[in-house]
Amino acid sequence: MDLIRTLTNAQMKSDLPEIKTGDTVKVSAKVVEGNRERIQVFEGTVMRLRGGGLGLNITVRRIASGVGVERTFKVHSPRIEKIEVVRHGVSNRAQLYFLRDRVGKQSSLRERRDSATDIAKNEVKAAAKKAIKDEADAVIAAAAAVVAAEEAAVAATAAAAVAAEEAAAAATAAEVVAEAPVAEAPIAEAPAAEVAEVTADVATEESAPVDAPAAEASEKAPE
Repeated sequence: MDLIRTLTNAQMKSDLPEIKTGDTVKVSAKVVEGNRERIQVFEGTVMRLRGGGLGLNITVRRIASGVGVERTFKVHSPRIEKIEVVRHGVSNRAQLYFLRDRVGKQSSLRERRDSATDIAKNEVKAAAKKAIKDEADAVIAAAAAVVAAEEAAVAATAAAAVAAEEAAAAATAAEVVAEAPVAEAPIAEAPAAEVAEVTADVATEESAPVDAPAAEASEKAPE
């Protein structure tokens, strides 16, 4: 619950003025038209407030060209640029539906003058809201830092594991290469015909010198 409350407080705006029913306000809302975005200002009387916290919304009513126009705004929506209080009106009701039956000057309420005590209270409330938002921002930043540190540690562990696996695979491959037997080159054998021819030549050369002396001896013998 504390985490949900912290995230909710982080999305709430701390620079909003104190708004009550009967106040005349200017709401600057972002409007998208085609490819461009502009700020549209809607000024009127706060007719009712609904919800609370992050879901607080206000209904603003104004008279445009004799026609009553009402719009409901989410106070903490990112589409709301800012809200300005033009004047404070005196009202003892939570919902001013009776304004729908009034036209002209009757549709405006008597202005309420704030005393010095009320002004001081409003300043204290604004400071408290700002402190809460700053604390929520600090908690969110700390949580983001913890998550980033955990992700970095996981990534470093994974990288170390991959490097160790690659080193083990390289060592295993080196051992396999070292233990593999060296293949001997095959000795080429000469064809049988060439071997027979070489053998015949060798036999002829060996028989020739033996026959020559015998022939010479026969010639020198006495008759």
